[in-house]
Amino acid sequence: MQIGGQAVIEGIMMRGPNSFSVAVRTQNNEVKVHKSSTKSTLNSKINKIPILRGFISLIDSLVLGIKALNISAEEYGGEEVKLSNLDIFIAMVMGIGLGILLFIVFPAFIARIIQNSISSALVVNILEGLVRIGVFLVYIYSFSFIRDIRRVFEYHGAEHKVIFTYEKGEPLTVENAEKNSRLHPRCGTNFLLIVMVVSILVFSLLGKQTLLWRIISRIILIPVVAGISYELIRLASKYSNSKIAKIITAPGLALQYLTTREPSQDQIEVAIEAVKSILALEGVPYVG
Repeated sequence: MQIGGQAVIEGIMMRGPNSFSVAVRTQNNEVKVHKSSTKSTLNSKINKIPILRGFISLIDSLVLGIKALNISAEEYGGEEVKLSNLDIFIAMVMGIGLGILLFIVFPAFIARIIQNSISSALVVNILEGLVRIGVFLVYIYSFSFIRDIRRVFEYHGAEHKVIFTYEKGEPLTVENAEKNSRLHPRCGTNFLLIVMVVSILVFSLLGKQTLLWRIISRIILIPVVAGISYELIRLASKYSNSKIAKIITAPGLALQYLTTREPSQDQIEVAIEAVKSILALEGVPYVG
């Protein structure tokens, strides 16, 4: 069974086909595990429709990710940090707004300035995409200096190490996990970088545009870009040993040097508990 995860506040969320678990190390140094069943929004019909299934899957993952973050915040900080539905909605709106401002509006504004001196619309659109990637890299790098974010990156590394341990069929121990890489080809970081590259290819076909239409068209085409990126990730996973797959995943693996850090043994222990709990929920036997 293929499992995936996400680093949260002082912990790890792991997801299987029918359930998810969130393991958190509390301020009392205990590891608490929240377990729950879940149903994907991808029904059998939608799952057969290329592109569309990718966008729906992205929304599904974002919703579960926010839920997992809220659970981890409650477990670590107690009832006083519990977020209401309104709080979550406001946070989502602010996050989406910041994302649009940084990764759509700002690159579009730069492109609008550039196109006054470059006649080729194709070149302008490609440069806009490169600006978007640059902003993304600076954004990730800047956040890595924040202590709490650095802790999340360490848990991210722990997640990858333990998933590798499970995939190799090795006993789920700290010693075995420490030997594995913190870089994983199925990481969501790979998806984000592929989205950036695919957006260059898609948006480069749109020709010369006004600033307003440039922004609107980018927002409208987000589902298409996400869907195409999802299909590329599926192909790369299916043919993971091929040279093309290795080329597709290489930039994302390199980017994980920024989004992961070497974890401590305590953090690996939390990741192990998250994996063990999800395997138990899914009824999958494991070693150790």
